[in-house]
Amino acid sequence: MKQDQPRPTPRAGIMDIEAYVPGKSTAPAGVAKVYKLSANENPLGPSPKAIEAAREVAAKLDVYPDGSARRLREAIAEVHGLNPANIICSNGSDEILGLLAQSYLAPGDEAVFTEHAFMVYKIYIQAAGAKPVAVKETEERADIDAILAAVTPATRIVFLANPNNPTGTYVPFQEVRRLHAALPKNVLLVLDAAYAEYVRRNDYEAGIELAGSSENVVMTRTFSKLGLGGARVGWMYGPAHIVDAINRIRGPFNVNATAIEAGIAAIRDRAHIERSVAHNEKWLAWLSAELTGLGLRVTPSVGNFVLIHFPDGEKHSAAAADDYLSARGYILRRVTGYGFPNALRMSVGTEEANRGVIDALKTFLKS
Repeated sequence: MKQDQPRPTPRAGIMDIEAYVPGKSTAPAGVAKVYKLSANENPLGPSPKAIEAAREVAAKLDVYPDGSARRLREAIAEVHGLNPANIICSNGSDEILGLLAQSYLAPGDEAVFTEHAFMVYKIYIQAAGAKPVAVKETEERADIDAILAAVTPATRIVFLANPNNPTGTYVPFQEVRRLHAALPKNVLLVLDAAYAEYVRRNDYEAGIELAGSSENVVMTRTFSKLGLGGARVGWMYGPAHIVDAINRIRGPFNVNATAIEAGIAAIRDRAHIERSVAHNEKWLAWLSAELTGLGLRVTPSVGNFVLIHFPDGEKHSAAAADDYLSARGYILRRVTGYGFPNALRMSVGTEEANRGVIDALKTFLKS
């Protein structure tokens, strides 16, 4: 054992990881009202029933939560028609993604994801000591043939965000099934369906059926986009042997009591979910049409956000637009780290926020 180190040092590779940087949430000093459109949060807020459930927990914060989140798993199972034994709840779906990487990747292994996918995939792959393999997309959409071409004997996990963030594009489920059918049986397919509730396409499935009938597929979901981002509630559905492996290493109380009760109320409040989805469907289409009408390219999205591409040149670049909008209280997301140096991602907001951004961009583009 080396004893000449001046201080503790992380193991090899940890300091090579680029830390995840979330979208900003504040405007410059002096801005009267801030519209946060950088984190894909629900503009209608949480379910009123979830708020009430969280308040009721406040008097019992001295009591540890149920370590298995049994009642929350049962509520999820009830809504989706699943076996609660095949569900794991988590501190946001991010935690599940990390636990999967920790459980199924080792130094020398590889894990595949697409070039514009959720940045935490790469972080968790590197944290496990494995090699991240980023695959080119086609027209900002996951390319199944390119993914399959990247699979080698060293591949252990394929991460597929469907729909993807920040592009908002999706893969029809027949293509997902084709991907799965061609993967070696020892490769785990992780279907990250964080935005599934918002998709209104006949050829889309979140992955429940495939995860329920396969030995090497899991589906991850979140409560964040429907109003519980601050509570950090996620879940995974998959085969029993994978559930068993994850349960062996997850934290014993990884979902807190407030999140459990708020989650139970939120997933059963179907009226709030339907209002949220209807609001998104209306304003996603409106924003896409308005932005296109301004001469800006918008990647077709099925999520609760749009990726806006700005023209080349400093005058009307994404950076200039971001500064202009921020000065007026409209906080969008820079996505340079995702491979889009001249684009902004905008969450679908309230009517006031949506109209305000469009009006501000009209002025900006004329300046």
